[in-house]
Amino acid sequence: MQNVPLLALFAGLVFLLVLSAFFAMAETGMMAINRYRLRALERTGHRGARLASELLHETDKLLSVLLAGNTLVNAAITMLVSVITIDLFGQERAVLGIATVAVAFLILVFAEITPKVIGARYPEQVALAASFALKPLVKSIGWMLWLANLFVRCLLWLMRVPTEVEPQRLSNEELRILVLESGQFMPKKHQSILVNLFDLEEITIEDIMTPRAQIEAIDLDASAETLLTKITTAYHTRLVAYRGELGNLAGILHLRKLMRLLREREFDRAGLADLVAEPYFVPSSTPVFAQLQYFQENRQRIALVVDEYGELQGLVTLEDIIEEIIGEFTTTAPMKSRIYAWDKDGSALVEGSSLLREINRKLGLALPLDGPKTLNGLILEHLRDIPDAGVALKIAAVAMEIVQTQDRVIKTVRLFRPPAADLARAA
Repeated sequence: MQNVPLLALFAGLVFLLVLSAFFAMAETGMMAINRYRLRALERTGHRGARLASELLHETDKLLSVLLAGNTLVNAAITMLVSVITIDLFGQERAVLGIATVAVAFLILVFAEITPKVIGARYPEQVALAASFALKPLVKSIGWMLWLANLFVRCLLWLMRVPTEVEPQRLSNEELRILVLESGQFMPKKHQSILVNLFDLEEITIEDIMTPRAQIEAIDLDASAETLLTKITTAYHTRLVAYRGELGNLAGILHLRKLMRLLREREFDRAGLADLVAEPYFVPSSTPVFAQLQYFQENRQRIALVVDEYGELQGLVTLEDIIEEIIGEFTTTAPMKSRIYAWDKDGSALVEGSSLLREINRKLGLALPLDGPKTLNGLILEHLRDIPDAGVALKIAAVAMEIVQTQDRVIKTVRLFRPPAADLARAA
């Protein structure tokens, strides 16, 4: 290369550094690109996405071309620096040693670290742009690397390493994290709905049901006047019907059918009993997602929840499950109208019968959910006694004070907002 001008040698060195940087950046970008985002772009007809997808379907060929190109270019850089060094300073060993260190620094900074950081930071832009150059390159010289790939496959076979790459599969928790980290790509409400859908696999009917004590029910053995008063003041269109006591269930009464009865003849208890439909029972341990499917298959909207002994525990409706997915919506039911929020002094007055999941969601707390489902049950389990009004305690970093008790039940509790650090440790 003695006849080649020194300026041309330096220009060649710069070109080789840029080429090496391209291979390094393309390798990182192609391996780091989001496969699901790539498929979405491919479906829109994006040409770069289609080329990148085709390249990633033949990962062995792609990596062979990238690594071979990078290796050959780096070797050429080393040789070119040696030629430039000899032309400038002769064949002094010390100078050649310094040149070796210098070329290693150049390759490391300009052809490895910097381009790979850029490729990892902007994988989509890098991969889609690089695919236009890589696709013809893989087609033109890929066959030349067939022999090397043959040796690689033999080596992998000897090491018992599978050559076929299994498709990526995401667990529920991985999908949940993916949704939580995609805030910039979807509205907050849509993100919340998707996260709630994942939770349906983990929670049971017992977590969302209306407790037995809060069920709006009607006693078929009551007087006609009492029945009419109860019906005309009911908050729901479907009422649980029983005889004498709530444990002696008769079924579900739909008030629309009752309106038809009143139009045809005068109100009477015998006619009312004929309108009661057979109750639909579900175990309290049924997963919420499974119950949603059961509602659909059985064409039901309301179910009575029983424990392992068949005792009535509560009531669950299709509305309860829908609210668990999309959040609360307008309703006239008094139990649903309670909105928990912190007062200016950092406290919140909560009923003891409130569900812990609802309290955690509304107030941003981390009260334990693996035991009792209501605040009353949690406090009783913690104290192992029925407390008097004025008793203070702390559970999961949340200070609380018993405000009112009645009939061996905690009616009202005042919660105090914990510091963020304490809440994080409790969670």
